Amino acid sequence: MKARARRHTGRGRLFAIVRSAVRHRLDAALPTDALIASGVPPILRWALLAWPGRWLPTPRLEHAVRLRLALEELGPVFIKFGQLLSTRRDLLPADYADELALLQDHVPPFDGERAQAIVADALGEDFAKEIKQFDLEPIASASIAQVHGATLADDAQVVVKVVRPDIEETIRADLDLLAQFAGWIHHHIDASQRLHLPEVVSEYADTVLKELDMAQEAANTQRLRENFAASKLLYVPRVHHQLTRPNVLVLERIDGVPVGDLDKLKACGANLEVLAQRGVETFFTQVFIHNFFHADMHPGNIFVDVTDPENPRYIALDCAIIGQLTERDQDYLARNLLAFFNRDYRQVARLHFESGWIPQQTDEAQFEAVIREVCDPIFAKPLSEISFGHFLVTLLRTAADFNMEIQPQLVLLQKTLLYIEGVGRTLYPQLDLWETAKPFMEGWMAERVGPLATLRSFADRAPEIIEHLPRLPELITDTSRALRRLESGLKEQQAVTGKLEAELAQQQRRRRRHRLAGTVLIALATALLWEPAGQVLGVSFGSVAGVASALAGAYLLLAKA
Repeated sequence: MKARARRHTGRGRLFAIVRSAVRHRLDAALPTDALIASGVPPILRWALLAWPGRWLPTPRLEHAVRLRLALEELGPVFIKFGQLLSTRRDLLPADYADELALLQDHVPPFDGERAQAIVADALGEDFAKEIKQFDLEPIASASIAQVHGATLADDAQVVVKVVRPDIEETIRADLDLLAQFAGWIHHHIDASQRLHLPEVVSEYADTVLKELDMAQEAANTQRLRENFAASKLLYVPRVHHQLTRPNVLVLERIDGVPVGDLDKLKACGANLEVLAQRGVETFFTQVFIHNFFHADMHPGNIFVDVTDPENPRYIALDCAIIGQLTERDQDYLARNLLAFFNRDYRQVARLHFESGWIPQQTDEAQFEAVIREVCDPIFAKPLSEISFGHFLVTLLRTAADFNMEIQPQLVLLQKTLLYIEGVGRTLYPQLDLWETAKPFMEGWMAERVGPLATLRSFADRAPEIIEHLPRLPELITDTSRALRRLESGLKEQQAVTGKLEAELAQQQRRRRRHRLAGTVLIALATALLWEPAGQVLGVSFGSVAGVASALAGAYLLLAKA
């Protein structure tokens, strides 16, 4: 029943997408003639040839503006996907990236009484016991949920985040369409292979669906709060777990200044230089120390606690989207950053090859030379004037020329870094992200791979080492025997492999002889069955010999060995 409903919703959404694309003339941005001349599938080529929009006048609005308007019209999945794309300036032209960055996830609120009814239904008896007052006028409204103020029975001030009714089916239908579209592009357009669109859409779908689950957001918020419990960098509101449900989240109501309200921050006397530097430190702490980072830190989700203006601290909201890296990605990312800080382009090139991000057949020296050519002019400026985000985009565009494959697991990281630098430079234009980040990364690497790291590893495993110490001679002997067995096994395997190779070579020689003999017999059969030859040799003899030769030749040609 649900599958049928989703198919019905999917067809309706497909119609809505097509209607929006036509209304905003998104087709006008397509390089139609180039696509027709390229190797696109025939059905698409004929569709492009028959499309009447080719003869319509060019729209007045810019292509990027019309794309933004269409995405806003289509709702949450497309808005958030556009926001994600806006951070991928290595893939998009600058005008598109700038315009998509303006996408606003604000929609008219749904009725406050209905929101109250949803919360009451979710909490059951706890609603009357625990909720003293529920404000019908929402504080904020977005495409997936809206937020209401409330007062608990103990007079604690909270905010209640309520998922919009009936939004899940629409979101799942949109995600299905995006996945189908990404799969079609991946399989039919060769140039899209390095983008890994199906993987990007899959990770994006996982991210969006998590935003629907308030219980998951509650768990993320709690973990982030614990990570920074003793820190002056970041404050995370307390979760009221007993009042949280899959579609309802209840949080402590915070009192802070929106990070985008620069005038108010200045009026409060906040030290903006300290605040900007702490933003960078907060980011690197989340990524490299905790390996659990808030991946949606746009200005709307960040407030500032100005209780102590000289030591302002960030307040993080909306922890639905969280990013994590593997240890290998952490290590390669840290090494790459340090190599760039030290302008060691040979190390940068080597790391890209070791990580598998660049095809192994690429000329490493050429890649290093191009990286140097791109980076040297950037580093000629004072570091405080260099945008790390711009630098990263330039680097990725350069690497794309060497068929560097998109790393889906790094998309959220890049998006977050661009947000953080943007916020930091807005607060304090002289922010030197490099100066703040480099000592942090050097300290992290020293802890991970330096002598102290080795000692710490020994200390952590000391009980296990001591436990096995009496058995050390036995372990060495067993290891030696195992290595000898392994060596003997490898020799036996090599002997078997050599024998198989010899047999295969013999079979190939036999096949070549059979094919040669078969070809000769077929030629002889042709000559014997040829009419003039039959007249000279006698019909009966020539026919019999010809048929026999043909059968023998066919057998030899078709035989497997």
